[in-house]
Amino acid sequence: MPLLERVGLLWNLHDALLDNQQSNMQKPPDNLIQLWDNPDPFVVPIQVEQRHIDELGHTNNVHYLDWLLTCTWQHSTAVGLPPDAMLATGCAMAVRDVRMQYLSATFAGDQLWVGDWLSHNDGRLRATRHFQILREADEACVMRADIDYICINVGSGRPQRMPDVFVDAYRVESS
Repeated sequence: MPLLERVGLLWNLHDALLDNQQSNMQKPPDNLIQLWDNPDPFVVPIQVEQRHIDELGHTNNVHYLDWLLTCTWQHSTAVGLPPDAMLATGCAMAVRDVRMQYLSATFAGDQLWVGDWLSHNDGRLRATRHFQILREADEACVMRADIDYICINVGSGRPQRMPDVFVDAYRVESS
């Protein structure tokens, strides 16, 4: 399957996830505000379900990455770059490196809040998002993560300078 077709299929999948998640948009409780690593995160609520639980009785690690990606796509859409607009540029931000630090296990029934911030954008090829997942019940930070991205041409898969719309949408806000 050609790269462009694979990318399109991934965006279709994430469109479905976004539609499902956006219909449930909520705001985290005020008591979590002081727990974020940085001010004003983009936040997505996640309810841990039984289907997320593995043989060890806690959330399987694969679901955390999925939740980070769900947050990423919703954030991208919120700043004006939904998947179709990104595809229209002929470019995409592809994952280059993922660093995840698991701090505490989560279980079915836990209400989690996934927050993300754009922490770096060189305005040329590279950008980084920082993530934090908080558990509402005990105000615990259960995960921190960073994902490095590189701008690619979706037709060739090769690095390409970010279009201006990416530079603007993924601008790092100073605090």
